[in-house]
Amino acid sequence: MTRGALLPLIGIVVALLVWEAAVRGFGVPGYLVPAPSAVFAEIWDFPLWYAQQAAFTTGITLAGFAAAAVFGVAFAILITESRTLERLLFPPFVALNSVPKVALAPLLVIWFGTGSPPKILVAFLVAVFPVVVDSALGLRSAPPDVLDLARALRGSRWSVLLRIKFFAALPSIFAGLKVAMSLALVGAIVGEFVSSQNGLGHVILSAQGSFDTARVFAALMLLAVIGMALIALVGFVERRAMPWRRGATGH
Repeated sequence: MTRGALLPLIGIVVALLVWEAAVRGFGVPGYLVPAPSAVFAEIWDFPLWYAQQAAFTTGITLAGFAAAAVFGVAFAILITESRTLERLLFPPFVALNSVPKVALAPLLVIWFGTGSPPKILVAFLVAVFPVVVDSALGLRSAPPDVLDLARALRGSRWSVLLRIKFFAALPSIFAGLKVAMSLALVGAIVGEFVSSQNGLGHVILSAQGSFDTARVFAALMLLAVIGMALIALVGFVERRAMPWRRGATGH
């Protein structure tokens, strides 16, 4: 294991040990803040059940994220390639993004039922804005002299977009995707809070009703692990998509 991977692991272990020592040392009741050992014991007692709930939430997150990534990049291309479309479509998009998604979630349940679609839509709505903004910023960051040279060589608009603007935008696009992935997980939990019989959001709500704090913390701990894993997945794809940046930074 490399030092870069070992240091975060050491930090997590130290934080858990401090948490355990503080709970035991100060005699904090388990119904307020359980010790990490109690949280791990809760997961250990029901591993398959927690795996099923985590898999459901992860699936919702990935579906919402994928929709946000595809739509966000496509929408960014539209508004950067056409000033008319930007003036026509971007203000309503910003207005929709300004509406709290918690307020929209009950409507989505009414329109699409209590299955997975409304949860995926909430995850999509929460995650899509940073993809659009960062992708548009990146598409506009292509060096003007390179664009002028491409036009002088009679490069088509499509080839300039794909071969110059898109590659110049990749760092910004992946920055937006990392933010979107974490927000998609938040959106999935919001959707599960509103209406769900599965997922870690449902686990948190049902455990809250019975004051089972250890189960709440178990779900939160799994959400943290899922979030880190999904962000790492985006980082892995980023390194494969931009090998020149990995070489430049020495990573």
